[in-house]
Amino acid sequence: MGILEGKRILVTGVLTDSSIAFHVARLAQEQGATVVLTGYGRLSLVERIAKRLPETPPVLELDVTDDEQLNSLAARVGEHVDGLDGIVHSIGFTPQEALGGNFLNTEWSDVATAMHTSTFSLKSLTTSLTPLMGNGGSVVALDFDNSVSYPIYDWMGVAKSALTSTARYLARYVGEQDIRVNLVSAGPLSTMAARSIPGFSELAKHWPERAPLGWDVTNPEPAAKAVVALLSDWFPATTGEIVHVDGGFHSTGA
Repeated sequence: MGILEGKRILVTGVLTDSSIAFHVARLAQEQGATVVLTGYGRLSLVERIAKRLPETPPVLELDVTDDEQLNSLAARVGEHVDGLDGIVHSIGFTPQEALGGNFLNTEWSDVATAMHTSTFSLKSLTTSLTPLMGNGGSVVALDFDNSVSYPIYDWMGVAKSALTSTARYLARYVGEQDIRVNLVSAGPLSTMAARSIPGFSELAKHWPERAPLGWDVTNPEPAAKAVVALLSDWFPATTGEIVHVDGGFHSTGA
């Protein structure tokens, strides 16, 4: 038996087979879970990538900034599973105008897009699906260390800081429903989303140099394993927590 045997997990953010979310879905299935995916904008691509998983899961359309889609999400998920035990939030987007050293010149409209998509969506996704989590469960979101500033990351860094705070408050309010909310703060990985950040390779090069355990920007599996562990019953009294999976970079000074 796997550690997710019999569990029903919704995974967002699968776009390519290099994404953390893809490996979360793969490992979840290998550990006994039934998986449902959501995608946005390129559903045909998500459906094609889904076929590379051990079992092909259903793929539902979800724009986390669209209230109508959020309001119908529980019913649409309920067509495939009779409840949920876990939710994986792997969603983030920041307009190019809010990245790459343009921090002082970014317009509010671009910041608002980043915050709505990357931060507020954790709350809206979770609350839209709590009717399916009658027996409690686990929500895990993908984060990036935001204890310091980084060049080029700019307003996405601010959005990630807000995501950290959102997770804490969400954990406070859904705890009474026996739902846990935790974050996995992964080191930089060479995913499609990361490669769209101008100067990503310059930012990422410091992790292999400074992380005590080293860091492989091409290997999303360590982060995915942490997500799967938090989805399991092995962390029954842990919520509002951040698990760093970055080779120890976050704990190491100059």
